[in-house]
Amino acid sequence: MRPTQSAYQERQKKRNRPERVRTILLRIAVLLMALLVAGSAFVIAFHEKIEKMEYPRRYEEYVQYYADKYGIDSRMLYAVIRTESNFDPNARSSVDARGLMQITEITFDWIKSNIAPTEELTFEDLYNPETNIRFGSYFFSYCLRRYDNDLATAAAAYHSGWGTVDELLSDARYTDNGETLTEFPYRQMSRYVSKVTSAYARYCEIYDS
Repeated sequence: MRPTQSAYQERQKKRNRPERVRTILLRIAVLLMALLVAGSAFVIAFHEKIEKMEYPRRYEEYVQYYADKYGIDSRMLYAVIRTESNFDPNARSSVDARGLMQITEITFDWIKSNIAPTEELTFEDLYNPETNIRFGSYFFSYCLRRYDNDLATAAAAYHSGWGTVDELLSDARYTDNGETLTEFPYRQMSRYVSKVTSAYARYCEIYDS
């Protein structure tokens, strides 16, 4: 007795069912993979955006210009600005250091005598971002040149002054060569140097990738 058409079709469906199941599973796997890739890309992009918000490059026009002018890695300047004022141009410390790079009046007068002796600039002008970055960049470049372009030692000098750093350099406990510091014995100095060097490392990682 020959099978009816409906019985034949039923057997065909049973034979094709595993193939349909494999096709459906494959499509689901492909969809899940696509979602995973898209999700990973979103997470990476979001993470990068968060990092750049935490380590921004604000006032880039001024920073890059004066970094080039005074021969400094711009990422060092961003690290100093982030540490000093967190990019607040109106920042003012308890010792009346002002602006983005937190420059005191004594330091302002010294810088002005070197790079702008005839300009009608006052201490108040340090609240202007370009003036502050211009003066701070020059001062930091001087610290770098004075201490063999060593970021940590230059940061210590920017924070605590040359006199303090020179005194430490005369003590073999804090230096290997008398030119750069290997140890930072004062708590505030040590914290400051750590913040600047860590921020510089993060700027390099984020903006070199």
